[in-house]
Amino acid sequence: MQHICSVLKISKQMNTLIIKDLTKTYPNGVKALNGINLEITNGMFGLLGANGAGKSSLMRTIASLQEPSSGSIFFNDYDIVKEPNEVRKQLGYLPQEFGVYPKISAEKLLNHMAILKGILNNKERKEQVTALLQQVNLYQHRKKAVYTFSGGMRQRFGIAQALLANPQIIIVDEPTAGLDPEESNRFLNLLSEIGENVIVILSTHIVEDVRNLCPKMAILSNGEIISEGNPTELVASIDGKIWTKLIPKSDIDIYKKTFQVISTKLVAGETQIRVLSDNKPEAGFDKITPNLEDYYFTTLFNQTNQKA
Repeated sequence: MQHICSVLKISKQMNTLIIKDLTKTYPNGVKALNGINLEITNGMFGLLGANGAGKSSLMRTIASLQEPSSGSIFFNDYDIVKEPNEVRKQLGYLPQEFGVYPKISAEKLLNHMAILKGILNNKERKEQVTALLQQVNLYQHRKKAVYTFSGGMRQRFGIAQALLANPQIIIVDEPTAGLDPEESNRFLNLLSEIGENVIVILSTHIVEDVRNLCPKMAILSNGEIISEGNPTELVASIDGKIWTKLIPKSDIDIYKKTFQVISTKLVAGETQIRVLSDNKPEAGFDKITPNLEDYYFTTLFNQTNQKA
């Protein structure tokens, strides 16, 4: 199969997204974004945060679907707030909830969307539609109406439409929701391939997705960026400081009062705690090699303690 970038005519150019002092307060008083500063260039960029952290608000603002309360966003030389239409021409966006589908086949709907995105040459449009349906593993279902698709199939169709018309920036919000592990891997590999030449922002609460794919990432919490960098380097910053122990569930509160417990997990009926400490906390603790999830929980733990 041809490389996806050559089939989709994705050009190689350096793209830059610069976000400065971005805030968003909704009419009900909720401050969803608070002083966001980021600079993102070609490649996969992971935006990690819990549900409600402000990820979707940031994605919607970058995609020019809502205006910020203050601050600026520039994509290459375009001001996203003042020139949203220029940015939309170069944008592929897969929101968390992807719309209502008319009762027409996947092939016809994708063809219609391609026309709306300005692919007017019939041969080129047919090639792109066919290539995308193959890449997202929907070609054999191309004659079926999209509204009959399962959640995972709809998600894959959403990915296909986001990749139409040579986007230079692709935003995907919780993209692996509803996908089984095989579908998820296929999709993430596809994004990774495309990310060689364009900006791909992967917004997710799934740490694994970011760890496997993104050379750059940021953690968002309560509308603020609380950490940013290369995942491997960030994890290295807590090396030698994460300890684990199996304890009875009834003892959790005691340990939380005594130690810096960053996370708890049920393992075979017992509770495994992970503790942040420069030295061995007490007998029975084992030092472990930290992963990105440990760094994520450590960062959230430190932020909570700073505000306490």
